[in-house]
Amino acid sequence: SLKMASDSPESLMTLCTDYCLRNLEGTLCYLLDNETLRLHPDIFLPSEICDKLVNEYVELVKTDSIFEPHESFFTLFSDPRSTRLARIHLREHIVQDQDLEAIRKQDLIELYLTNCEKLTAKSLQTLVSFSHTLISLSLFGCCNIFYEEENPGGCEDDCLVNPTRQVLVKDFTFEGFSRLRILNLGRLIEGVNVETLLRPLASLAALDLSGIQLNDVGFLTQWKDSLVSLVLYNMDLSEEHIQVIAQLRKLRHLDISRDHLSSYYKFKLTRRVLNLFVENLVNLTSLDISGHTMLENCTIPSMEEKMGQTSIEPAKSSIAPFRGLKRPLQFLGLFETSLCRLTHIPAYKVSGDKNEEQVLNAIEAYTEHRPEITSRAINLLFDIARIERCSQLLRALQLVITALKCHKDDKNIQVTGSAALFYLTNSEYRMEQSVKLRRQVIQVVLNGMESYQEVTVQRNCCLTLCNFSIPEELEFQYRRVNELLLNILNQSRQDESIQRIAVHLCNALVCQVDNDHKEAVGKMGFVMTMLKLIQKKLADKTCDQVMEFSWSALWNITDETPDNCEMFLNYSGMKLFLECLKEFPEKQELHRNMLGLLGNVAEVKELRPQLMTSQFISVFSNLLESKADGIEVSYNACGVLSHIMFDGPEAWGICEPHREEVVKRMWAAIQSWDINSRRNINYRSFEPILRLLPQGISPVSQHWATWALYNLVSVYPDKYCPLLIKEGGIPLLKNMIKMASARQETKEMARKVIEHCSNFKEENMDTSR
Repeated sequence: SLKMASDSPESLMTLCTDYCLRNLEGTLCYLLDNETLRLHPDIFLPSEICDKLVNEYVELVKTDSIFEPHESFFTLFSDPRSTRLARIHLREHIVQDQDLEAIRKQDLIELYLTNCEKLTAKSLQTLVSFSHTLISLSLFGCCNIFYEEENPGGCEDDCLVNPTRQVLVKDFTFEGFSRLRILNLGRLIEGVNVETLLRPLASLAALDLSGIQLNDVGFLTQWKDSLVSLVLYNMDLSEEHIQVIAQLRKLRHLDISRDHLSSYYKFKLTRRVLNLFVENLVNLTSLDISGHTMLENCTIPSMEEKMGQTSIEPAKSSIAPFRGLKRPLQFLGLFETSLCRLTHIPAYKVSGDKNEEQVLNAIEAYTEHRPEITSRAINLLFDIARIERCSQLLRALQLVITALKCHKDDKNIQVTGSAALFYLTNSEYRMEQSVKLRRQVIQVVLNGMESYQEVTVQRNCCLTLCNFSIPEELEFQYRRVNELLLNILNQSRQDESIQRIAVHLCNALVCQVDNDHKEAVGKMGFVMTMLKLIQKKLADKTCDQVMEFSWSALWNITDETPDNCEMFLNYSGMKLFLECLKEFPEKQELHRNMLGLLGNVAEVKELRPQLMTSQFISVFSNLLESKADGIEVSYNACGVLSHIMFDGPEAWGICEPHREEVVKRMWAAIQSWDINSRRNINYRSFEPILRLLPQGISPVSQHWATWALYNLVSVYPDKYCPLLIKEGGIPLLKNMIKMASARQETKEMARKVIEHCSNFKEENMDTSR
């Protein structure tokens, strides 16, 4: 059965299991000789807990890239006196011969091994140790479990000449597995004699022989009194097969479906065969005939078919043979057959490609063992989500998440699944999704980005991330998502559209986050990556969104983060700034972003001497006159110069231009700005501005700071009045008004700022009692 990602909160049991697995050493275990995990001697755990620990461990190794697998994990469960295992599900490369060997003393009731390609015939011997208790066993896709390594020479030295060769084990049977009722041998390797293997089993109830070609299935009749479920997916059938199946009168579930793309099948379904099933298999509640071609028409004439309301009553069935059913089927698989488009289908659940319900049923039914079918079903869901509105959004999302987790290494599913997620998480569905569900989406998207360097998957994943509030919704995976994006941007061969989305995401991720986040991302190579992108665009003489976003991202990541400002200077950022100004003199947005960034650099006292060159000061002075982007470029240029002036005349280590001349140009610029300008800027703190108030060495810097505050509290009082009050701006302004060195117009402006804030406070006072 498929585990559905539920939308309710995690149970305490799940949370504890997860915590213990992530902290084995600090909880259940200690380290022996600094390498082997050992269970604490006073621990005794029942099977309910042990099963969950093992099954969740497998899930974590498979779907959580941060989780580290432990070589000695399975040895923790080697002693049934302290740990009990009953029902475990192991998958893929995670499990090896020695892992099963470690738990051989356990009385397993249920053992599912799915696609465990590392298991060899050694594990067949281990299975024998479970033979007296096993009721349910799956060896689905364990393609090497019937192979053993044979050393042909039998002598040590010979091994160097003749390496071991793989030999098929022919003498293994299920002799002694007296309780075994449920068996899945799907995708069993050719050459194993299924009949001999199974003959010792006394009373099988369920058998899955998916993907195995057997010309003679007569041996199945030995279980005609016990077999209730038979799966023969992708077996090419013949008349003999049909006659045998018709004798298995106890069958409740029959699956003879096939992948219609996989190979050429001689067998065609007929009306007679379906009639035979309906007549003989009277207990049938579930039938799957997906992918079959019907040899003759077994549908009711369309005039009659369309009459009345849709019904699941067998008597009204559009498929003639099913009129003989005593009651509707619980499940009918019609995926990729023409029958699924008929009006009256006598089943409660139908898999098909006609509508959303049928498509979701197909994804649900086939995900676990049939990725080839699932990826086509998800593709149909993608079209539904893209063109119409999904009516079962939560179910659709959960099924796609499950498929992506289950088939992390299947490229088709990763491509179709990531594309479907993009449409299923967009804004129109936003209200219906919980935090937990959206986090699950982010996890599988990041897994996809990690596993696939493939362009389509990367693009789909990046686009899906754009449907989330950034950085808030991505903060729980902050480091990982940044690493993945930088990794994409550092690839030498670069897809233009992915580059644009990735830079946009990077920029959004460093906007409005704490400084320690910014520092961490800086250390990952963020500044260097952005500068490389800028360098590349400069070489191509292109100023596009990538160029603008890269400067914007640098502006964000250097905000109140001196380490990143220093990195910008160390990696020749100023050289690129000058080159961009020269190459793109008309690009206003670009100028604004570059100057915003330099404003951050200028706020760092230790770095300001590096800005003190004739070339830079001339550039900043000339930009004071810029009308680009309203006042933004002029404002930022003036901000940079205000911080430099604040260091006093003795720090002015250049002859040209003169300090007084630049001061004059700054005054002129500030006086030309409209105080009501709406702003393209976002201050999280006024600290860098406020530090320019209590000083007499540069009245113009004081004036720039006061103008900035006045503009922001006038235009955006709700946001900036509380910030200014909280950061202690009012006493600083009051003290500045008393200073002799401050200019009269600066004092006037300061009074207006104080007035604005006190009015704001009064208006927003809570007068209710």
